[in-house]
Amino acid sequence: MRFRSTVFCLTVILSWVTHGSDTAYGQSPALLEAMTWSNAYYQQGQYSEAIPYATEALRLAEDEFGPDHPTTARILNDLAMLYQAQGKYSEAEPLYQRSLAIREKALGPEHPNVAQSLNGLAELFRAQGKYTEAEPFYLRSLAIWEKALGPDHPDVATSLNNLALLYDAQGKYAEAEPLYQRSLAIMEKALGPEHPNVALNLNNMAANYEDQGKYAKAEPLYQRSLAILVKALGPEHPNVALNLNNLASLYQAKGNYSEAESLLQRSLAITEKTLGSEHPNVAMSLNNLAALYRDRGNYTEAEPLYQRALAIWEKALGSEHPSLAATLKGLADIDRAQGNYAEAEPLYQRSLAILERAFGPEHPNIAKVLDSYAALLRETGRDDGAAEMANRANAIRAKVE
Repeated sequence: MRFRSTVFCLTVILSWVTHGSDTAYGQSPALLEAMTWSNAYYQQGQYSEAIPYATEALRLAEDEFGPDHPTTARILNDLAMLYQAQGKYSEAEPLYQRSLAIREKALGPEHPNVAQSLNGLAELFRAQGKYTEAEPFYLRSLAIWEKALGPDHPDVATSLNNLALLYDAQGKYAEAEPLYQRSLAIMEKALGPEHPNVALNLNNMAANYEDQGKYAKAEPLYQRSLAILVKALGPEHPNVALNLNNLASLYQAKGNYSEAESLLQRSLAITEKTLGSEHPNVAMSLNNLAALYRDRGNYTEAEPLYQRALAIWEKALGSEHPSLAATLKGLADIDRAQGNYAEAEPLYQRSLAILERAFGPEHPNIAKVLDSYAALLRETGRDDGAAEMANRANAIRAKVE
């Protein structure tokens, strides 16, 4: 059974347009060079290489313009994006917060660059499973961009896309779908059909369709997205790896295991090479490859991948992040399949507790854990408890549908 968190963890952030009013005239050549190299490495997905240049740019901007200048705010925002791309959320948040404070004071609360900082914070909160905290930042960001730039600007499309990601993560697929559609229409018109941001939007829309079981709609969107990204970014960019991972999840859901395995292995190799072996995206690829092996009954191959994914998740995101729930459930499924009920049950319980704390009691992923936990209870002779969990799972599904 597919676990939705492996899908929403695959979705990617659209890059942001940085407006010229953030950048002061008279920048020193050293500052311009540092900013240029930082941006170049970021665009290539080489985040570790970009961070020293962004850090140096921040130092130079503070020396040249002062700590409260909009140029300093821009570089703080860029550095936060780099840390976020590496999964270093605790390093990113204070940078976003400082960037936002500078921009609000210097540019006013309705400036497009304030919206950029708000969007960055919202993305950071979403990545950490803090959905209630993320939504007001997304909505304020969208309102500012629509008012300042008009309804058909690419930044509006970015905001719509990222708000849709939030709704997807909460299982609100019907609310997310029209936002993706509007975002895609704006992107194609403003940037052209071959732009990488169009590809990322297509990827996210495809994931939404996959979540709803609309595989025939999802597959051509994934394929088109992949072709655009490979052409625009090269075959070894982290965003290509994410797209491969999503396409593999679709093939796995359709039972095309050999195709899925090949894509997942390719995705894992790209991610480890570009982001390092401890990045959360590596854990995502490991989790999905483990799930594939689990579904085929290859438990010996699956279990160490799940264990490695769990270790990366816990180190990078902490012990309560929703991403852990999928891996914990996968490990529990393996133990249950092998009759190791005493080992499986606390894993199901921990997975369930994480999801309930993150999403509340009625998220679709909770129904999937309840199904598996109910099976364990039946297999261990606890029919009353199994019936109670199965009924709760059915009630969740009925409400979502």
